[in-house]
Amino acid sequence: MIVTGASSGIGRALALGAARAGYGVAIAARRAGRLEEVATAIRSAGGRCVAIVGDVTAREMAARIVETTRGEFGRIDVLVNNAGAGAYGPLLEQGDAALDAQWQLHVGAPLRLARAALPDLEKSRGQIFFVGSGVARVPLPNFGAYPLAKAAIRAAAIQLRRELRPRHIAVTYLDPGVVASEFHSTAGIVRSMSFSASPERVARAILRGIGRRAAVVNGVPWQTALTALGEFSGSLADPFIIRAFTAHRSAAEAAQPPSCQPEQSEAKPSEVEGPAETSAFNSALTPVARRMERVKLQPEFLRGALEQGATLELGALAMRWAGMPNKNERAALREALEALATAGYLEPIKEETWRVVRAAD
Repeated sequence: MIVTGASSGIGRALALGAARAGYGVAIAARRAGRLEEVATAIRSAGGRCVAIVGDVTAREMAARIVETTRGEFGRIDVLVNNAGAGAYGPLLEQGDAALDAQWQLHVGAPLRLARAALPDLEKSRGQIFFVGSGVARVPLPNFGAYPLAKAAIRAAAIQLRRELRPRHIAVTYLDPGVVASEFHSTAGIVRSMSFSASPERVARAILRGIGRRAAVVNGVPWQTALTALGEFSGSLADPFIIRAFTAHRSAAEAAQPPSCQPEQSEAKPSEVEGPAETSAFNSALTPVARRMERVKLQPEFLRGALEQGATLELGALAMRWAGMPNKNERAALREALEALATAGYLEPIKEETWRVVRAAD
């Protein structure tokens, strides 16, 4: 089984669960340290695993993942296109780069990987999973190009299910529902997890879907049912959706990135720091704290980015945080990264690029 986005959340839970079920697992993600932790956990439990570090949107990555998996295990039975992220902001305020980034991550990369794995999957009569979202059916205001990309991959899953059935390859669309993962804290957003499913629950649903060769897998069926109701209601739902996801947000809050799920929090930066308020990490950011507060750059976003050994590029990190950052947001992020470099958390590699040499305390 190939699992992308396997360093955390659903991908991590699925990789561990699949290994326990007897699969050899090829895991792919950008964060080398986190990915190796998953690989080590699998091997320590007696499972088989190969880790492939890289960005799935890189053009050569699909071939590298497939060739590495084939070389390690000799076959490919299941491909799960799980990697994903969002970019918050009004759709027409996002530039071409932000729009293309969403398309490449959620549509381009999964299709390239499916194409590369196709001969192996045909030999094994295997299965491909495409991970969608409820916003593919009920797009939410200010979620940028994320709903568009997820709607496209939902359509692609249906199309490929019909095209590949004669070749004995099952194609499955996964609607995971609202999932409790670290994506929200990494994006600098605090939200209630009271209605969220665990990644492990969704992973178990995927494994059951493999056994049934299901066309659709719903991680949280009751949430999917509500989404279907919202889709069926059409424009009748517009007033509620607009009020719930637009009216209560200030202009400054609208600069924050998406959680990739429909609920958001209005917590202030001071409310999310908690016990870490006096840590060395927060002390390192003290000189730029006021600037960060003005642009709503939360310390937890930077804390989540400090994965030891990771490379941080200013432009990519700014898009991950603000979708399409303005000059003030980009400048504030740079000052924060320079403050962390001064404190010994980052090591400059080249202009606007740093290596993480110390994780946040």
